[in-house]
Amino acid sequence: MKTSAPPRHRHAHTYSSGRESEGTGVLSVHANTMAIELLSGVKYGSFLSLAVVLVAFWFRSPDSSVLDDRLDAVLSSLLRAERKVTSEPRPRVAIGFGGCVDIIVDGVTLLNKLDLTPTDQPLHHDYIENTEQLAQSFAYFFSPGAASERFVVNDTLFSELVEASRELPGSRWSIGGNAPVMASRMALEGCDVLLGGSFSNEFTEILSQRITVAGNTVDEPDIHLILEYPTGATWGPYTSRRANRYIVHSDDHNPYLDSMEQFQEKLISFRPDLLVVGGLQMMDSFPFQTGERETLLGNLGKMLSSVSSQTAVHFEMASFVDESLMSDLLEFVLPHADSLGMNEQELPNLLSLFRGSNLTVLSDPNPRVATVLDQMRELYRLVNQRYQDNRLGRPLTRLHVHTLAFQAIIVKRGSQWKNIMSATAKASLTANRHVCGSADIDLSKARLIMDESFSVSRQEGSQRIPLQESRPVSCWEENGFEVCVAPVLVCTEVYQTAGGGDNISAAGLVLQI
Repeated sequence: MKTSAPPRHRHAHTYSSGRESEGTGVLSVHANTMAIELLSGVKYGSFLSLAVVLVAFWFRSPDSSVLDDRLDAVLSSLLRAERKVTSEPRPRVAIGFGGCVDIIVDGVTLLNKLDLTPTDQPLHHDYIENTEQLAQSFAYFFSPGAASERFVVNDTLFSELVEASRELPGSRWSIGGNAPVMASRMALEGCDVLLGGSFSNEFTEILSQRITVAGNTVDEPDIHLILEYPTGATWGPYTSRRANRYIVHSDDHNPYLDSMEQFQEKLISFRPDLLVVGGLQMMDSFPFQTGERETLLGNLGKMLSSVSSQTAVHFEMASFVDESLMSDLLEFVLPHADSLGMNEQELPNLLSLFRGSNLTVLSDPNPRVATVLDQMRELYRLVNQRYQDNRLGRPLTRLHVHTLAFQAIIVKRGSQWKNIMSATAKASLTANRHVCGSADIDLSKARLIMDESFSVSRQEGSQRIPLQESRPVSCWEENGFEVCVAPVLVCTEVYQTAGGGDNISAAGLVLQI
């Protein structure tokens, strides 16, 4: 990991193989091109050369040097905040469940290879049965740039998608699934990890030596197809507003939580500081036998209720569309979690469940800070009100929401969650590191999209907090809890968005246990 800020002036000093780029302004590009062309001809003389240089400087974006300095100051301050604490002694973290091999491709290229005609009717589907539904579902989330994940019930179609993906130039494979991705990040950050999942021997061999696997050995791991796309990508009449991904899967192992028994056995002797539960979206729209899913989640709930009170429990949300599954999670899983993690789509989705309304399939992919904070306060209140009413499980003491533009964490004052300011900074830095595919942050491939200042609430007369480059993580106390918000240095040359939330949540947790 890099321990110091890059030099001022946004020189490209690290490698990042991405697809998205940011322009620096038409006038400055033309002026500099003209300067190079004229200066290469000696017949114009030194006077004219000097004049051209002055013209190029004149047309240079007047704010570019200010922006350079601002980004540099924000990065330096975030790095200082991250380095204020360490994760020693080495934390012990148990993470379940499941995992897969990700095949990562350019989404538009794959659809074009399949001769999939862009639909004129973007529609939401809970699951995918045919290519028409695939086109409609992809278009529905592609334009706003919202992350989504869907189960493909048609085995033949999924096999065709996998084969087409393997043949695409530039396709690549990686460790996938919430649990293995979070486990890999936490091991990288210095944790000892117990991972619950059923994997092939080849899969297990490439995991960090700090990760111990509890689960069955399978011949063929589940495969997920990650259809990535950059900002400004086009598919027929549709243009993506931001870089993101559309994921499809047809899992055989993950929905059954078939590593849970072995995981629970090792959990007793492992004695983790933190237990993380994720990957339950693999149950979404899966064709279980009647009562089978409820039994599985009931067993998970029993396991969570048996965990020592000295072990914190975190549940990582995901893309859910099955309301009955969400209701089961509300009954069997959420009551046992001290901490919740989610993105800007999953927050209003979970909140709608507590409000008793329909799930929100698609929300604003670029929400304002005040909107997210109000939703976080309401969710925090509703979860704890439910705990007070039922006296079942644990009260919620931590909530982390990760968005493209910023990170926001709430913790109960006096709870076991420490170092909230440093954790928020680390989550912010990890967002750039993961999406750009580099441990070093290159400011020539970063920008701030968070507002110059933000309101702490949408309520009239709410306090407004300016973004200070020297102290970019804003923290304050209210109503028995502490809140921190940090801007993200948004990566402009995207290597990979998939797994971003898992990496961000894991990195934030590491400094708080």
